[in-house]
Amino acid sequence: MARSFAQMARTAEQGNRTVQVPKEPLEHPPLAIHRLGSKELRAPARRISRVDDGIRDLARDMLRSMYAARGIGLAAPQVGVHKQLLVIDLDLDEPATPPLVLINPEITASGASFNTYEEGCLSIPGVYLNVVRPSVVEVSFRDEQGRPRRLKADGLMARCIQHEMDHLNGVLFVDRVTDELSLNEGLQQHGFERSDVHPVR
Repeated sequence: MARSFAQMARTAEQGNRTVQVPKEPLEHPPLAIHRLGSKELRAPARRISRVDDGIRDLARDMLRSMYAARGIGLAAPQVGVHKQLLVIDLDLDEPATPPLVLINPEITASGASFNTYEEGCLSIPGVYLNVVRPSVVEVSFRDEQGRPRRLKADGLMARCIQHEMDHLNGVLFVDRVTDELSLNEGLQQHGFERSDVHPVR
């Protein structure tokens, strides 16, 4: 994971600085993050036909809102914008590390191995549960300048990309949890309704 992301970060660093913002949490972030139960989270996202200043402004506001919540990934549908746009930053404590912006991302290949890892979501704060996903993915996307990119990711980066891409299809990580007891307990403890989960098997 570290090598794959570091290589991608170096090749995209110059362009990503056009959307890079300070990583200090804001008291009043520009965008509100919708929570489990909101219909906004279940609507599919549309492809972005043109990467322009409006998209870059949206990416900046998403980053500011993500940093305010101390998250490492955010998808546009989480802030009520149904466009295929993701922002990811696994290095919140390093100001110089640029974020990763993925526009119209598509998983082109997945590894044969799977792993289980505890996930959380800014749309379901406080709930952390195990999810099984492919351990390696290859992704094609456009960057913040509209340039085509490809990335092979593993570890936390692969998981974060898959988690955020699920949001583009109206899927939340709790939909993929198979441990019903832990799921029900986690949701109840934090005031979420089990009926708002749409299982994906």
